[in-house]
Amino acid sequence: MRKTIFLILLFPSFLIAQNFDSAWLSKNYTKKEIMIPMRDGVRLFTSFYIPNDQSEQHPILLTRTPYSCAPYGENRLRNFQRGHWKEYLKENYIIVTQDVRGRWMSEGVFEDVKPYNNNQKTSPGVDEATDTYDAIDWMVKNIPNNNGKVGVFGISYPGFYSTMAALSNHPALKAVSPQAPVTDWFIGDDFHHNGAFMLMDAFSFYSGFGKPRPKPTTVGPSGFIFPTNDNYSFYLKTGPLPEFAKLMGDSILFWKDLYNHPTYDAWWKARNTRNFVQNISPQLATLVVGGLFDAEDCFGAWNLYKAIEKKATNNNKIVMGPWYHGQWASGDGTKLGNVQFGSNTAAWYATNIEVPFFNYYLKGKGSLNNLPEASIFFSGENDWRTFQEWPVATAITKKFFLLADGKLDTISSKKETYSEYISDPAKPVPYTEDIHLHRTREYMTDDQRFAARRTDVLTYQSALLETDLTLAGPIIANIVTAISTTDADFVVKIIDVFPDDFAYPSNSNYPMTGYQMLVRGEIMRGKFRKSFEQPIPFKPNTKELVRFQLPDIAHTFKKGHRLMVQVQSSWFPLADRNPQQFLDIFKAKASDFIKSTIKIYEPASYIEAPIISNSAAHLTSH
Repeated sequence: MRKTIFLILLFPSFLIAQNFDSAWLSKNYTKKEIMIPMRDGVRLFTSFYIPNDQSEQHPILLTRTPYSCAPYGENRLRNFQRGHWKEYLKENYIIVTQDVRGRWMSEGVFEDVKPYNNNQKTSPGVDEATDTYDAIDWMVKNIPNNNGKVGVFGISYPGFYSTMAALSNHPALKAVSPQAPVTDWFIGDDFHHNGAFMLMDAFSFYSGFGKPRPKPTTVGPSGFIFPTNDNYSFYLKTGPLPEFAKLMGDSILFWKDLYNHPTYDAWWKARNTRNFVQNISPQLATLVVGGLFDAEDCFGAWNLYKAIEKKATNNNKIVMGPWYHGQWASGDGTKLGNVQFGSNTAAWYATNIEVPFFNYYLKGKGSLNNLPEASIFFSGENDWRTFQEWPVATAITKKFFLLADGKLDTISSKKETYSEYISDPAKPVPYTEDIHLHRTREYMTDDQRFAARRTDVLTYQSALLETDLTLAGPIIANIVTAISTTDADFVVKIIDVFPDDFAYPSNSNYPMTGYQMLVRGEIMRGKFRKSFEQPIPFKPNTKELVRFQLPDIAHTFKKGHRLMVQVQSSWFPLADRNPQQFLDIFKAKASDFIKSTIKIYEPASYIEAPIISNSAAHLTSH
């Protein structure tokens, strides 16, 4: 009963006595499907839900997607019950979804992460920015009763199209929200992390999504039929990357592109949206949104926001919650896997941030006086904090040294030691202990005790914390190593070790006593340690520094917990196996994969972590 009262008080607008089902939608909205012409004559399929209300003019809220405008047919209505779409229905928005060029029912040829044309004046052509401009221009001139103001948002790949929309600079476009946006597919987004190929996501996604669509269709492609439900077994038995190319076949163009561009070359840089955000109009408002525990893209939101802050002059905000990929739009943000967050963070975000953001810029409604520059949820303490900038200027960088006997401390040791393990590509470290087919979203907070028990994982742990420790910002790993081969990967994980008597107030089906919560993990392909453009081999058995950045962290390690760091050289099948020889891994043969002895030097190896005061501003969700 208390919980029900709490939700009613906090989110009254979500609980009004309206059912936004198909009957309500057909009574209050009219659906239209229109082929909108682009400047080169190609027509894009666009689905409109237009309010029947004539008492005022209405704003347009657009999502451009490669994932379909379904359901198709003006008599078939979308289910808007999930998440906070119903908030925009209540506000009488004109809701628009568009199949991007070459996908589903749109004409033209599709190109993955099509590069932005930065030279339209000298070399005019079409890209996703011009398609957005043309679509918006047609809408404001042809959709009856619109107020001439347009907003764009989208999650994941539609987040990329949202960034492209921001670069269109149409005068009617007032607000854009790229959410978990595809930003840089080589450095940190879905398919590469620091040069390591994220095999499982890439193969499972492109074996379906990447199939060619020769003509407009309402029928989606079929995916790969896996012979087993054990993905660890499947990816290991399939072998090196050329074997996956055989399974993929010759028809999927982007899969070939991945293989043909194994380094951070001009082809990749042209597809890095951060290189062009200086072209965003100063008059456009942007709201970048992402999840702290986004298994698909823990990189894009943080780094797109930072690039806009550095290069553009528009009003730019960031929101990061404790979410998996798109969880903020699900209507439920209470937990992820075994870890609980103490409140419905998704509903709170919609009510307090996203809906007011678009209402203000598109309807002139309300105020954004309470919308801070950065609204960041801190797991561990389970509370929102607000900041005037991100990263936090007042954060103090502290070094946590990897010490002998598995200790972790801010005080170094004068005695140099090393710990070592054998990295065997035939027995790579799994990214989770569960047996499953598809990559889980919960692994981002999974218990790491299974990894700590392996001999090819080094574990360093602090003493019990005497006070709360709050980390806010990017983590830098400095690993001094010597390997017996010419290449290797390095995975660094930041872990919150719960007390042996820990229990959530509400029931949990998992033993949380001593839980080792993954807070942040990242992989670095060793040959890119000095340059992503020009990889270089290791000299066997010679000390080298491998320094790389982990995605930003926002977590409080509570008093009585411990901070743990794990180091390993595989993370399978999340990332592909490194043969541990300096070669083009996309052309590697089974015989190329060899064992490597990895030495980690202590205390030369350490983690740099930004620490902030626990007196920072809080924006309570309780």
